[in-house]
Amino acid sequence: MSTDINFNETVENQKWVFEVKDIISFYWKTGSDIIRFHIAKDGNDVLSQYWLLHTLLPIYLTIENKYEFIHAAGVEINSLPVLFIAPSYGGKSTLTDYFIRQNHVMISDDRVALEEKDSKILATSSYHYHRPYRRMEDLGIKVEHFMMKSKKIHIIYVLDKADPDKEIVFTRLKGIETFKALQYSFDFTLPLNKARSFELIAKIASSVPIYRIGIPWDLDRLDEVYEKICAHSNNKENL
Repeated sequence: MSTDINFNETVENQKWVFEVKDIISFYWKTGSDIIRFHIAKDGNDVLSQYWLLHTLLPIYLTIENKYEFIHAAGVEINSLPVLFIAPSYGGKSTLTDYFIRQNHVMISDDRVALEEKDSKILATSSYHYHRPYRRMEDLGIKVEHFMMKSKKIHIIYVLDKADPDKEIVFTRLKGIETFKALQYSFDFTLPLNKARSFELIAKIASSVPIYRIGIPWDLDRLDEVYEKICAHSNNKENL
C-alpha cells in the first residue's frame, strides 16, 4: 500500500493505492466514496471480490475514520453480539461454524468493525461469508442468518487452547489484562489511527465484560463448549 503524502496523517484528496501483485490494484482519495480498480493479468472477478471485501474495504474504512477493526469472530446469542478473539488457528472459525450450524446469527468469522456511538461500543457485521477452513483467496460459504445492523457488544471471550480433557473454565479479565488481550487483536493499526485505536481499546476494556476461556482441543467436546458459552453469556451475574 502507498500514498502520495505519508502514513502519519490523512488529508482531503490524499491519494492511496493498494496493490495485490499481478491480481488487482485499488485507487482512491481521502474523503471520496469512489474506489477505482485495475484487474491485472492473473486477476478475475472472483479474486477481485475476495480482495475487495476481505482486505481493501477494512483498510479503506479505517483510513476514512469510519470504523476500527478487531481480529475476531462473532455471533449473536439471544440477539446479543458475542465476540471470540484468539490468534490465527486459535479456534475462532471452528467455534463460529458450530454456532452457525445451531442457527445463530453470524457477525463475522474473522474481522469485526467497531465504532463508538452514544457512549456504547457497537459491533458491525463484515461480509456474509465464513470460512471454517483456511484457504487464501476464497470468500467461503455464504451465510443466510447475518446481523444486519450495528449492536452494542454484549461480551467478549478470549479463547485459549487447553488439553482435551481439561475442565471448561471462565476467568474474568481485569485491568491491564483486558487491554493486552484486546491490543494484539486490533487490525490495521497504521500511524494515522494509533491514537484512535488506543482510545477505543481503553473504552472497550472498561465497558465490555471480557473473559478468558480454556477450549479443550477436542472436536468431540464442541457441543459442551457451545452449551457452556451460551449459559455463561446469558447469566446476568457475569456482566
